Amino acid sequence: MTQARPESPSLDNLTLSRKEGLRALAEAPKRQPPELLTVKQKADLSAPALLEYEKRRSIWHANLGPIKTPQLTALHEDLWDIVDSNQQDGDKAKGAVAVDAFPGLGKTTAVLNFALKYHRQVIERDGALTAAGHERWPVCRVGLTSNIGMKEFNRSLLEYYAHPGRRSGTAALFAQRALDCVLQCETRILVIDDLHFLKWHDRNGTEVSNHFKYIANEFPVTLIFIGVELGNRGLYSEASTRGDITLAQTARRTTPLTMEPFTATNEQHRVEWRNMLLALEKRIVLCRKFPGMLADELSDYLYIRTTGHIGSLMTLINRGCQRAARTGAELLNEDLLDQVKLDAAAERARKALAKKFARGRMTTKPRSRAARTAPGKTVA
Repeated sequence: MTQARPESPSLDNLTLSRKEGLRALAEAPKRQPPELLTVKQKADLSAPALLEYEKRRSIWHANLGPIKTPQLTALHEDLWDIVDSNQQDGDKAKGAVAVDAFPGLGKTTAVLNFALKYHRQVIERDGALTAAGHERWPVCRVGLTSNIGMKEFNRSLLEYYAHPGRRSGTAALFAQRALDCVLQCETRILVIDDLHFLKWHDRNGTEVSNHFKYIANEFPVTLIFIGVELGNRGLYSEASTRGDITLAQTARRTTPLTMEPFTATNEQHRVEWRNMLLALEKRIVLCRKFPGMLADELSDYLYIRTTGHIGSLMTLINRGCQRAARTGAELLNEDLLDQVKLDAAAERARKALAKKFARGRMTTKPRSRAARTAPGKTVA
């Protein structure tokens, strides 16, 4: 059953470690933007109406994404290839995926967006209940923590499904209950986020790595790992430092995928950056917004501030819109955005990148007039 999207974020919408949270996010109708008012129209609002408008606008700006960037599109195409091909009979193990990229590139957002699409597609095609009358949950998501072991991992799986036996039992019993949940709910995708927290070469890491192989062998799911520098941390190792080859099977069955930052090294890259800014600009609800506010006036500035990282960009625009609405500026410009604090990595790289732009060695603006008028693309 489709659920109405709440006007304010509820705990379940933010808690994707439970099935109800993921369903609420996946099945809620598309969020609608507040009306774009003029400065006078906003001033004419009554005090209660103004408070409600600002609340809706604040929530809207906090949820501007995702944008259908070339990086997101390419990742989704690869994920569809792998998930669609993982329909082998039960005696064959399913291939896994590792989405490995630096922070701020939108890998978790992109994978989650794919998972939500998959959930909606399966529910629309097959219904909310299985033939046996169980609730159908096409996707399960688990976030890892440091020093997690097999028992804790399986408990997280059971917590997602709200299994009544998630609070007591042995590791083996937890694993069997998790398998029962996956089979009864016909889960086909298991997303494991923050895999970099796993210490592959200690006892817990080896234990969980072996458990991943068990899942690939016994569970009818596609494993999608998400993490940072997974290769350097041992995901694709053929053997551990002690000569243990238990990781070899994981390495052979896991397809690495990645996401790259935006660059400005050629015309195509500059057009892609501009299209993304145009798409983002359309979503902003500020009274003094004007065409080209981002794509023309702030293109180089936004690239310098964020070094082309979509995560940093979305954070900067969100916080900038909040400040512009709160202060009455009602538009984004360099003076306002200079007051907005951003992540340390982006700020560290800002000075060196700014020098290249100041010397004329780099620009994000397309050279051709046709490219400058290309429309942006958005994703629902």
